[in-house]
Parts: sequence; C-alpha cells; structure tokens
Amino acid sequence: MEEQVESVGKSFVNYYYHLFDNDRASLSSLYQPTSMLTFEGQKIIGVDNISAKLNQLPFDQCRHMISTVDSQTCSTTGGIVIFVSGSLQLAGEEHHLRFSQMFHLIPQPQGNFFLQNDIFRLNYG
Repeated sequence: MEEQVESVGKSFVNYYYHLFDNDRASLSSLYQPTSMLTFEGQKIIGVDNISAKLNQLPFDQCRHMISTVDSQTCSTTGGIVIFVSGSLQLAGEEHHLRFSQMFHLIPQPQGNFFLQNDIFRLNYG
C-alpha cells in the first residue's frame, strides 16, 4: 500500500508540474468547486478563482525541478497528502527560486483524484 501511495504521489507531482510549466490553463481540471489554494498566504477557493490566480501570475514560462516528494495516506478521507520541495526557474532569470508545496488529493468514484487542498510557498533565505 505504501509503495502505491508513493507511486501515485510521484506521478501526480510529475503531471502537475508538467501542466504548470507547459499548459497552465489545464490545471483547472484538477480542482473542484470546494478546492482551496493558499498561495503565499492568500487563500483562494473554487476552480474559477484558483485558475484565475494561476493564470494571472506575472510570468508566462517557468521550469520546476523537484528535490523531494513525500506522500502519506489520509485515513479520514481515503486521500493522499503530498509534500514537495524543489526549485523553479523563471524564463530569462539565472537564479532558481526554492519552494515548498503541499497537495491533498481526494479520491473520486471513477477511480481518479481531485485536488482539494493546495498550499504553495517560496522559501527565502
């Protein structure tokens, strides 16, 4: 079971950042009306608001490099909690920005997951 959770976590992370880096508008398909994103302390609820926030970021291109992915089952929801650390590089910038992100995936009856909670922070210092 633990290996399966780790595999789902890593697969989701690869998929999420591939979309973010190449087709950010498609990220909206991962969220539901009850989903919440906390982006640098700003709380955003719902698919449309989350999509607007992600698509209005002040850069068009970036590349994520993942350092760690830790995944756990959530016994109360049957979901998976994923914690990611890594760096991102914006187009035209030479320095990488360190970040941490947490995802809470909830299973759906069809067998896939949706993203209920998403917390993103840049790591300064």
